[in-house]
Amino acid sequence: MFTIVLVEPEIPQNAGNIARTCAVTGSDLIMVRPLGFDVSDKYLKRAGLDYWDKLNITYYDSIEEVMDKFYKGDNFWFFSTKSKIIHSDAKFKDGDFLVFGKETKGLPESLLKAHYDECVRIPMIGDLRSLNLSNSVAIGIYEALRQTGYDGFNTQGFIPER
Repeated sequence: MFTIVLVEPEIPQNAGNIARTCAVTGSDLIMVRPLGFDVSDKYLKRAGLDYWDKLNITYYDSIEEVMDKFYKGDNFWFFSTKSKIIHSDAKFKDGDFLVFGKETKGLPESLLKAHYDECVRIPMIGDLRSLNLSNSVAIGIYEALRQTGYDGFNTQGFIPER
């Protein structure tokens, strides 16, 4: 379906929450080094609960390595507060990559400039800096899933017998 790319994530709890979101949405997860934590970190594992075996996760040493392998010119979306396009106005399609930067700095300015028309932002009021990374990923992936029709998802929910 989709791939979430975390560029140099710093907080293990965020990465664990994102891993859990990837597991329940069938999304692949790419983490770009350096990571701000050890992958055996107890907070990372705890936040991801028991979903780790349901997750396809890979590691790369740079965003350039990821781009060289997967970028086709129209399949990457870079999430940033420095974009003119609102995330819900983007036209997501199956197989897209949703790219998020580190918690303290976001994505590299050079990457944003090189792909400005592929950058999207999540609207916020006022002059607040940003949302939590794991919340941003959840907003992004669920908008992409909404646009592609939640194919294969249980959209009816659980209805208990009366």
